[in-house]
Amino acid sequence: MNQLVWVGFLGFVAGAILALLVRYQIWRPRKPAHWPRILMYHNINADLPPSGMNTPPALFVEEIKWLKQQGYRFGFMDDLLRGTTDKLVIVTLDDGHADNYYQLWPLLMEHDVKATIYLAPDISDIDRLTPEQVRQMQASGKVEFGAHSIHHVNLAQLSAEQASFEIAESGRRVAEMTGQPCVHFAYPFGRFSDETVRLVQMAGYHTAVTTKKDIISDPAAQPFTLPRISTSGEMNLTQFQIAFRSGRWRI
Repeated sequence: MNQLVWVGFLGFVAGAILALLVRYQIWRPRKPAHWPRILMYHNINADLPPSGMNTPPALFVEEIKWLKQQGYRFGFMDDLLRGTTDKLVIVTLDDGHADNYYQLWPLLMEHDVKATIYLAPDISDIDRLTPEQVRQMQASGKVEFGAHSIHHVNLAQLSAEQASFEIAESGRRVAEMTGQPCVHFAYPFGRFSDETVRLVQMAGYHTAVTTKKDIISDPAAQPFTLPRISTSGEMNLTQFQIAFRSGRWRI
């Protein structure tokens, strides 16, 4: 093999290795397996293309089955604040898409999995869950509902008065739909400030989730700035496993 061919071969190998590292992020350090995890989804929909927002139902089921094989258990948000959190997984979904009723909920029932859905009651440009659908899902015992502001707005850019209304009123509207207190919140777009956090606390919520990609050992130590593991319908099961162990699947 002449020198040019050898250099070309080494370049190809180096490129392949780099591509593998970028695609699978296998260099990321693992967090302890017993630490609790919060997963973030939006759509679960077989009729939409896989994307950062949409996870095909078949992939979601693969992920759930793998988690069960690893000995993880599924709970609701308050479970992070009381009792043992060892190997606890919270499945969360933002916005309140109608496919959460038609395509996600049957899977939760079939596989005995709980999920927390954060509703923005007047969010525009999506097919939203109806109050009746929300009531049915809540009554099943497999779904709890949190608030996600009224209009899905960046709270950090609003006045304190506007932000307070979006935060408190969304919780009231969700409680009206479910017949249960709404005590969990998700910051729209993951955007928040110190003032936003204070307003969420004042509104009586128990927890609030962000879009910060991480895994922490003690959620009770920072209940109003909880990180989550971002998922994507474009990932494969191996990438999901890496994200679940380390906190994120790509830069």
